[in-house]
Amino acid sequence: MSFSLKQSALAACNDVSNSVLQRRSLSCRSSILPPLVFQNNSKRTNLSLSKPLHVSAVEIIGKDKEPVIKCRAYEADKSQPIEAAAEEVKSEAAKRVKIGIYFATWWALNVVFNIYNKKVLNAYPYPWLTSTLSLACGSLMMLISWATRIAEAPKTDFEFWKTLFPVAVAHTIGHVAATVSMSKVAVSFTHIIKSGEPAFSVLVSSLLLGESFPPAVYLSLVPIIGGCALAAVTELNFNMTGFMGAMISNLAFVFRNIFSKKGMKGNSVSGMNYYACLSMLSLVILTPFAIAVEGPQMWAAGWEKALSQIGPQFIWWVAAQSIFYHLYNQVSYMSLDQISPLTFSIGNTMKRISVIVSSIIIFHTPVQPVNAVGAAIAILGTFLYSQAKA
Repeated sequence: MSFSLKQSALAACNDVSNSVLQRRSLSCRSSILPPLVFQNNSKRTNLSLSKPLHVSAVEIIGKDKEPVIKCRAYEADKSQPIEAAAEEVKSEAAKRVKIGIYFATWWALNVVFNIYNKKVLNAYPYPWLTSTLSLACGSLMMLISWATRIAEAPKTDFEFWKTLFPVAVAHTIGHVAATVSMSKVAVSFTHIIKSGEPAFSVLVSSLLLGESFPPAVYLSLVPIIGGCALAAVTELNFNMTGFMGAMISNLAFVFRNIFSKKGMKGNSVSGMNYYACLSMLSLVILTPFAIAVEGPQMWAAGWEKALSQIGPQFIWWVAAQSIFYHLYNQVSYMSLDQISPLTFSIGNTMKRISVIVSSIIIFHTPVQPVNAVGAAIAILGTFLYSQAKA
């Protein structure tokens, strides 16, 4: 409804959501704008003020000495005005589109990373150096972003880095273990085994943290464990090192999540900057171990061999897997700022499906029907776990 009132009525409208008009005639004064007079309109709207009116919008009409204020209001027990409701619907739709873009970008970047990472490892089987280069590239990208002010640098202190250290240790172990796994087995097999991470999460939380879960959560672990076991037994190119690498990666990432939840409560660092700091600290931790395990001599010899077999495009493969590794992780952490843990968990499950299917197609990975059934059961169990955990 619309009606005209004196400029002085604005004093009752300072808080739009809480302003209440309780009198048929308003006479409060305001010194902000010149006094206004009512318009002479014989067709005034009759207002029933038995219930309070909330002012939703105030509009000044005219540029004369005595302009008119047009005030829109709605009764307290009714829904918001059509304009406000429409804006809310638009805002919700925009948020959903934004989340959809996050998910699509996250999945696409992850697929591209896994493809180039496997290509590099096939030609250059040095997973410790490959893991180090991924972290180094991401760290360099974020340092440049902060220096050029493309992204705002986080404000951190010693306590922040202290609480981040155990998270970085677990992240480093999980990252290297997953890369070692993919250097020994198919990408699809690594991700099928990594879909068993919820089982490790429940196990660690129950035994070490004393947490208990609803029966539905425990039941959801049956298809996860059974599916992973079926896929492992029927894997044509099974390798124990690759299998154990994926299992260790699962365990390490569970501890990373636990340390992250405990140590980062109340921290104001954004998801993007949080992952950047995590990459830098992980790089510092990983570098000396990579040198000790593999070493520059092995790297140099392997590099020359890869270049002679693949050609200059091998350099692009290395650069691409390093860049896309950081980007997909960065987008995943950024999406955590926008969505609930349940939505993120479902998105992570769908990400694994996209990686498994795309890697099978691109690398022509031989898959037996029973192996595919095991993978489907494990992924379904992961989805059921996310629903039961909620």
